[in-house]
Amino acid sequence: MKKIGVALLGVGTVGGGTYQILTKNREYFKKIQNVDVTVENVLEINKNRVKELGIDENIVTDNMAVIASNPNVDIVAEFIGGVEPAKTFILQALKSGKSIVTANKELFSKHWEELEEVAKTYGAGLYFEASCVGGVPVIRTLQDSMQANHIESIKGIINGTTNFILSKMSDDGADYNEVLKLAQKLGYAEANPSADVEGFDSMYKLSILSSLSFHKRIKIDDIYREGITGISIKDIKVGQELGYELKLLAIGKQTEQGIEVRVHPTFIPKNHPLANIKDSFNAVHLKGDAVGDIMLYGRGAGALPTGSAIVSDILYAAKKNVHDYYLFNDNDDVKIVSDFESEYYLRLRVLDKPGVLASVSSVFAKYNVSITAVKQKGQNEDGSVEIIFMTHKTFEKAFNNAVNEIESNKDVIKAEAIIRVEN
Repeated sequence: MKKIGVALLGVGTVGGGTYQILTKNREYFKKIQNVDVTVENVLEINKNRVKELGIDENIVTDNMAVIASNPNVDIVAEFIGGVEPAKTFILQALKSGKSIVTANKELFSKHWEELEEVAKTYGAGLYFEASCVGGVPVIRTLQDSMQANHIESIKGIINGTTNFILSKMSDDGADYNEVLKLAQKLGYAEANPSADVEGFDSMYKLSILSSLSFHKRIKIDDIYREGITGISIKDIKVGQELGYELKLLAIGKQTEQGIEVRVHPTFIPKNHPLANIKDSFNAVHLKGDAVGDIMLYGRGAGALPTGSAIVSDILYAAKKNVHDYYLFNDNDDVKIVSDFESEYYLRLRVLDKPGVLASVSSVFAKYNVSITAVKQKGQNEDGSVEIIFMTHKTFEKAFNNAVNEIESNKDVIKAEAIIRVEN
């Protein structure tokens, strides 16, 4: 039976969940995986947390050098998060020949190449299933199950906090700030929620998932990002009237023009599989040229769901005699499409006077933006009215140029909302 020693860098929420799974299921792993996994070291300064989890204090250290030099440690699992000191610790472990398992999407999306070069140089493995979509095995699916396919598109709800907020707004009619406070109270959102609600978390994950899907290194700077802070319950309700649900989607597409990668609020038809993903759940919809549509669904965060993905990677790495690497050596030919095509929802607030609709429509015609539907809402207290436009598929730059010109019209007060639509 193969014996594998593991070190845990941090035993907070996910690290603690991982420790619980490894200790509780040790005999089970020996029986079904023929691997005996033991926790040899824990890097942690919180003594109370160590006692709470029942960890032997003799294996606890606050010095990464102790772990790097421990011959009994084969795999290091990192739970620190962020870039530093996580990056320094991971490089230290890799240079000691120890394989890494991590859930750190920010570090991985920003420094993937450097980490892989060092791992390859020192014969260590680098495993990151838990970095995207928590306990949902999307990375293993892309790496080990869809090799026969060209991935045509990936669309995902890959941030549980924003999905919880948008679901509550949609189902309960509550406004954004009210639901954000609830999300913070329930522990779904941080005190500073910007990483989630501004789309950074989804951007990090999309960088990783699209790189694996399209076999090109997609960097975070390649990704268009827009968060949900400007979303109004008014637009969610109008979308529902038109047959749509609103989600923060991470979208990657392989097109003839190049690769599209974007994170933004998106209206999707109510009959789309992603439209019914509620609460803090995550889901990823993949389309391959051979297999067609596949959807993976589950918990995108939490101690045990993410710990499940970490332990899966530990067992996977433990049984590998030769590690795989994903160096993107042909990245010179990557073409990122910034002027992508989409359908659009636009809510304008205008003066209630004759000729406004005609003048707006003429600007759209000038930029070859074709309208599929127009809906006018009742008069506001200030005497203005709101007009909702839905467009056919058009180019991003053309649509934005049209809106900029429309807003310069003296009879147009403001473009209140612009939301992309995926049909």
